[in-house]
Amino acid sequence: MKLERMITRRRLLVALSGLTATALLAACGQNATTPTAAPSGTAAPTGGSAPTATPAQQSRPMASPTAPAVSAKPTTKVKVVYWGSFSGVLGEAEQGMVQRFNQSQDEVEVDYQYQGNYEETAQKLTQALAAGATPDIVLLSDVWWFKFYLNEVLLPLDDLFAANGIDTSDYVDPLINEGTRKGVVYWVPFARSTPLFYYNKQVWEEAGLPDRGPNTWSEFLEWVPKLVKQEGGNTVRYAFAHPSAASYIAWLFQPVVWQWGGRYSDPDFTIRIQEDPAVEAATFYLASVRDGWAVPSKDIVAEFVNGGTAAMKASTASLRGITKSASFPVGTAFLPEGPKGFGCCTGGSGLAILRNKPQEIQEAAFRYLAFATSPEQTAWWSQNTGYMPVRKSAVTSPEMEKFYQENPNFQTAVNQLPKTQPQDAARVWIPNGDQIIGKGLERLTIQLEDPKSVLNDVARTLEREAKPVIEQLKRREG
Repeated sequence: MKLERMITRRRLLVALSGLTATALLAACGQNATTPTAAPSGTAAPTGGSAPTATPAQQSRPMASPTAPAVSAKPTTKVKVVYWGSFSGVLGEAEQGMVQRFNQSQDEVEVDYQYQGNYEETAQKLTQALAAGATPDIVLLSDVWWFKFYLNEVLLPLDDLFAANGIDTSDYVDPLINEGTRKGVVYWVPFARSTPLFYYNKQVWEEAGLPDRGPNTWSEFLEWVPKLVKQEGGNTVRYAFAHPSAASYIAWLFQPVVWQWGGRYSDPDFTIRIQEDPAVEAATFYLASVRDGWAVPSKDIVAEFVNGGTAAMKASTASLRGITKSASFPVGTAFLPEGPKGFGCCTGGSGLAILRNKPQEIQEAAFRYLAFATSPEQTAWWSQNTGYMPVRKSAVTSPEMEKFYQENPNFQTAVNQLPKTQPQDAARVWIPNGDQIIGKGLERLTIQLEDPKSVLNDVARTLEREAKPVIEQLKRREG
């Protein structure tokens, strides 16, 4: 593989001038406060903090295959710096993956360095690029990797896949495609998720409901009177809960917009969130709170596990923690359909290698990337977290088939995945788009403002913030 040209500090400062300001504004999850009653078994919808427990106790040990060989065997270990973004159970699993790799061979040593949640990791990477002191490989979320791709700091990976004899067609198509630009892979799926519908099976049984999620939101509305519980004129259990902007409400509202026939934007950044279908979906969210069956919460997982809500939408990444923390049996299901049918998005994070590194470091970093996303290791990761396996051969392996038979909740997301689609550009590609949309949605679920007025404001902000991205994308891709 040809050694990539070095990026000068001056060029980086110019390229990242727009990114730095927006990066400092991003706040998905980093400022959310957790109620004192919250369990230790939670995880942010697309990454960040998670519970404290021992992840490997719940699954069978799996083989640790030898990582792919570098082109020339070094005389001493090559040290690779990896920046990670998980704490709690997810953090233990992430560190466990690094340990498994380091123990599997004696040529490359990965130095794991926790950087905070997704947003904090991306902000620190921006600063590190400007300072010329970057990690070698980094975990980037779905709303951050594209910014670094635009600024030409991520290494194209196709040559390394080919040199190591790895067939990228074994990666789950919707997941590997999201990190591919102009036919070239830059961002490899690792901790990938979808929203699921979670429900309290005990409450369902007491309410006389079938042991499944609602097929449609209309059906769920029929169930609501049986799920809401009041004592002394106060609601002590809601039927549903909405997260805050910091807890990724924009990610969880994305499927609802599709279910009502709308979208946040087109792929070319034409903003659509202010149009009638999205407004109707937003009106549904507003009505859920106004009518008293849904509650806005800074921590919907804590709300659910503590019995404050009978159901919620949350990430597959929360599944292991929820299962361990809940005192009741937990059910998972596909998302309910809306008036225009089904809708579900993907989420989570992937691995990227920095471009401004010596070839020996890039190849060594790729060895970890290939190991962590290999069929054997992605199966281990999935069983210990709740994230989906990112390799097709892992999904169909005897180990995972047996695991799914014993843990059917973990298979829900895998079965739902073929029905998913990538998120709209407005949330994942416009700097701070997630928070722009999320803050608007808080005006609905907390302040109960008029949906049309709110989404018009959101649309104007998104259109303004999209302009420099459109210009930069033209320069990058033509």
